[in-house]
Amino acid sequence: MRLLRVVNTGRDRELGTRIRLADGWLSRLRGMLARPAPAAGEGLLLTPCRSAHMYGMRFPLDIAFLNANRAVVAVYHSLPPGSRTNWHRRAVHALELPAGTLARSGTAVGDVLAWADEPSRNQKAHRSMEAVS
Repeated sequence: MRLLRVVNTGRDRELGTRIRLADGWLSRLRGMLARPAPAAGEGLLLTPCRSAHMYGMRFPLDIAFLNANRAVVAVYHSLPPGSRTNWHRRAVHALELPAGTLARSGTAVGDVLAWADEPSRNQKAHRSMEAVS
Protein backbone atom coordinates (compact mmCIF):
# COMPACT_ATOMS: atom_id res chain seq x y z
CA MET A 1 0.00 0.00 0.00
CA ARG A 2 1.38 3.38 -0.99
CA LEU A 3 1.28 6.05 1.74
CA LEU A 4 1.45 9.77 1.07
CA ARG A 5 2.10 12.90 3.08
CA VAL A 6 -0.33 15.68 2.07
CA VAL A 7 0.29 19.37 2.77
CA ASN A 8 -1.71 22.53 2.10
CA THR A 9 1.11 24.54 0.53
CA GLY A 10 -0.43 28.01 0.81
CA ARG A 11 -1.26 27.65 4.49
CA ASP A 12 1.77 25.50 5.33
CA ARG A 13 -0.46 22.97 7.08
CA GLU A 14 -0.01 19.22 7.07
CA LEU A 15 -3.27 17.38 6.37
CA GLY A 16 -1.90 13.89 6.90
CA THR A 17 1.17 11.69 6.91
CA ARG A 18 -0.55 8.34 6.38
CA ILE A 19 -2.81 9.02 3.41
CA ARG A 20 -3.44 5.82 1.45
CA LEU A 21 -3.47 6.14 -2.34
CA ALA A 22 -6.48 4.56 -4.06
CA ASP A 23 -5.66 4.72 -7.76
CA GLY A 24 -6.94 1.36 -8.94
CA TRP A 25 -10.48 0.27 -9.69
CA LEU A 26 -10.80 -2.03 -6.68
CA SER A 27 -9.15 0.30 -4.16
CA ARG A 28 -11.39 3.19 -5.27
CA LEU A 29 -14.47 0.97 -5.14
CA ARG A 30 -13.72 -0.11 -1.57
CA GLY A 31 -12.64 3.33 -0.39
CA MET A 32 -13.20 3.60 3.36
CA LEU A 33 -15.98 1.00 3.47
CA ALA A 34 -15.61 -1.65 6.18
CA ARG A 35 -12.68 0.21 7.72
CA PRO A 36 -12.46 1.90 11.11
CA ALA A 37 -12.73 5.67 11.25
CA PRO A 38 -9.43 7.22 10.23
CA ALA A 39 -7.24 8.55 13.03
CA ALA A 40 -5.60 11.97 12.91
CA GLY A 41 -3.04 11.97 10.09
CA GLU A 42 -4.77 9.18 8.17
CA GLY A 43 -6.93 9.40 5.07
CA LEU A 44 -7.48 8.28 1.50
CA LEU A 45 -6.64 9.95 -1.81
CA LEU A 46 -8.87 8.66 -4.61
CA THR A 47 -7.76 9.27 -8.17
CA PRO A 48 -9.45 9.70 -10.52
CA CYS A 49 -12.54 10.83 -8.62
CA ARG A 50 -15.24 13.45 -9.29
CA SER A 51 -17.83 12.53 -6.67
CA ALA A 52 -18.11 10.44 -3.52
CA HIS A 53 -20.81 8.80 -1.46
CA MET A 54 -21.10 7.83 2.16
CA TYR A 55 -23.49 4.90 1.69
CA GLY A 56 -22.60 2.12 4.12
CA MET A 57 -20.26 4.34 6.12
CA ARG A 58 -20.42 4.52 9.93
CA PHE A 59 -18.63 7.84 10.48
CA PRO A 60 -18.48 11.30 8.86
CA LEU A 61 -15.56 12.42 6.69
CA ASP A 62 -14.13 15.66 5.36
CA ILE A 63 -13.69 15.53 1.58
CA ALA A 64 -11.77 17.92 -0.65
CA PHE A 65 -11.97 17.65 -4.44
CA LEU A 66 -8.90 18.75 -6.40
CA ASN A 67 -8.30 19.59 -10.05
CA ALA A 68 -5.34 18.43 -12.18
CA ASN A 69 -3.18 21.21 -10.67
CA ARG A 70 -4.07 19.95 -7.18
CA ALA A 71 -6.09 23.07 -6.42
CA VAL A 72 -9.14 22.55 -4.21
CA VAL A 73 -12.35 22.95 -6.25
CA ALA A 74 -14.86 21.83 -3.57
CA VAL A 75 -14.85 21.12 0.16
CA TYR A 76 -17.26 19.05 2.26
CA HIS A 77 -17.01 19.30 6.04
CA SER A 78 -18.13 16.33 8.16
CA LEU A 79 -20.12 14.68 5.37
CA PRO A 80 -22.46 12.33 7.26
CA PRO A 81 -23.01 8.61 6.59
CA GLY A 82 -25.68 7.94 3.96
CA SER A 83 -25.05 11.19 2.05
CA ARG A 84 -23.19 12.00 -1.14
CA THR A 85 -21.33 14.86 -2.76
CA ASN A 86 -22.15 16.65 -5.96
CA TRP A 87 -20.36 15.65 -9.15
CA HIS A 88 -17.46 18.03 -9.81
CA ARG A 89 -16.55 18.35 -13.48
CA ARG A 90 -13.12 19.89 -12.84
CA ALA A 91 -12.14 17.39 -10.13
CA VAL A 92 -9.48 14.75 -10.71
CA HIS A 93 -8.79 13.71 -7.10
CA ALA A 94 -10.77 13.38 -3.87
CA LEU A 95 -9.05 13.54 -0.50
CA GLU A 96 -10.98 11.91 2.35
CA LEU A 97 -9.89 12.86 5.87
CA PRO A 98 -11.14 12.55 9.45
CA ALA A 99 -14.00 14.94 10.12
CA GLY A 100 -12.74 18.33 11.27
CA THR A 101 -9.34 18.14 9.52
CA LEU A 102 -10.18 20.64 6.78
CA ALA A 103 -11.61 23.19 9.22
CA ARG A 104 -8.64 22.89 11.61
CA SER A 105 -6.19 23.39 8.73
CA GLY A 106 -8.21 26.22 7.18
CA THR A 107 -8.27 24.39 3.84
CA ALA A 108 -10.64 26.11 1.41
CA VAL A 109 -11.50 26.29 -2.29
CA GLY A 110 -8.51 27.64 -4.21
CA ASP A 111 -5.85 26.23 -1.88
CA VAL A 112 -3.21 24.04 -3.50
CA LEU A 113 -2.25 20.71 -1.95
CA ALA A 114 0.97 18.80 -2.48
CA TRP A 115 1.80 15.21 -1.74
CA ALA A 116 4.76 12.90 -1.81
CA ASP A 117 5.44 9.31 -0.86
CA GLU A 118 6.02 8.97 2.85
CA PRO A 119 9.25 7.01 3.48
CA SER A 120 8.75 3.55 4.93
CA ARG A 121 9.87 2.85 8.50
CA ASN A 122 12.96 1.06 7.19
CA GLN A 123 13.92 4.11 5.10
CA LYS A 124 13.38 6.40 8.11
CA ALA A 125 15.51 4.15 10.31
CA HIS A 126 18.23 4.07 7.63
CA ARG A 127 18.19 7.88 7.38
CA SER A 128 18.39 8.15 11.18
CA MET A 129 21.38 5.83 11.20
CA GLU A 130 23.07 7.92 8.46
CA ALA A 131 22.51 11.09 10.50
CA VAL A 132 24.20 9.51 13.51
CA SER A 133 27.22 8.27 11.52
